[in-house]
Amino acid sequence: MRWGTAAVVAAAAVGAGAGVAAFLVIGRRASERMIRPVTTVRESGPVLVRSSGAGRITFTGGPESLRPGCWAVEWGDGGHAVVGEVLHGDEQGVTRRLVRTDQGVPAPGTEVRFTPRVHLGDPARALGLAYTDVAADGELGALPAWYLDGKRGTWVILVHGPGADRRQALPVLPVLDRLGLPALVVTYRGDEGAPAAPDGHGRGDGRVGETEWRDVEAALRLALDNGAGRVILYGWSAGATMVLQTAARSAWSHAVRGLILDSPVLDVRSTDRGGARRPAARGAAAGSGAHAAEGRTGVDVADSDRLAEGTDLRVPTLLLHSPADRLAPFRAAEHLAAARPDVVSLQPFPGAEHAGLWNSAPDHYAELLRRWLTPLL
Repeated sequence: MRWGTAAVVAAAAVGAGAGVAAFLVIGRRASERMIRPVTTVRESGPVLVRSSGAGRITFTGGPESLRPGCWAVEWGDGGHAVVGEVLHGDEQGVTRRLVRTDQGVPAPGTEVRFTPRVHLGDPARALGLAYTDVAADGELGALPAWYLDGKRGTWVILVHGPGADRRQALPVLPVLDRLGLPALVVTYRGDEGAPAAPDGHGRGDGRVGETEWRDVEAALRLALDNGAGRVILYGWSAGATMVLQTAARSAWSHAVRGLILDSPVLDVRSTDRGGARRPAARGAAAGSGAHAAEGRTGVDVADSDRLAEGTDLRVPTLLLHSPADRLAPFRAAEHLAAARPDVVSLQPFPGAEHAGLWNSAPDHYAELLRRWLTPLL
């Protein structure tokens, strides 16, 4: 490590008039859905705890409590526990393995939320992995990051999606640690502790990578200034779009060895329409959201289309996506894989929700990462 050499250290109905107005309001709401993606969607009624004990917890039945894999359950003001596989399900409820209780135990009758956030805190608290607080020198100011050391010369830069934070990367850090890969888990404009976006788009309210990619580029420079020989860029949701932007636009893209894209937002127009369908916009009103979002955020939809075609892809790319993704349509991932079979490996996660792929099948996800990364070491 040569942190001492880098100054960057320490320093994302009433007539036609009323009808038009209503149409514009719906279009604006649709655009809000695009630039503020929803990461957890309630699929049914409230989920209640029926009982817990002896390493098990039973919930009322429904799509959320029956989700396969590993999930956090949250309740009240800060309650947090982690549940594993479904052990039993019938009309009396759904019983799952209780992996751990981080903050309290939900009492019978407590309403809980299932979320992907299985880890709390930093890498040391959550995983027992040593790390260093560093910062990249972004164009708007210092961008905090976690650095985890490793023996390899290839670093992995991890970029979270909207509505999340650096903790989104925590589940995959053990795989990188076992492979000896240094990891840099970054922030970007609008994140807590990072500079605010100058156009007023706050945390989770970004431009789908249109400006935030320059903050990822700052992290790339940080890695290269401190000993990285090559870099793998890894992103979730719109964070994956930032990764694509960086690989296509950065002056330092020659150092990028590979890309990992989890639930990438590839089709901006369809992503907006998918968001607009929650709760009620349809048809032309939903379509107006794309135009509204483009105007409000400055997103270059034509440039996004170019990225989705894979025109600028030059390195091996692992594309992880769910056919059931309601925010970022799977067909865009299929199209990218078909357009660039020379570099893109598409790995589907049937039934998983947007950016919840690891949660749906943790062991499978980790093994895919290991197998794909090993030849790049």
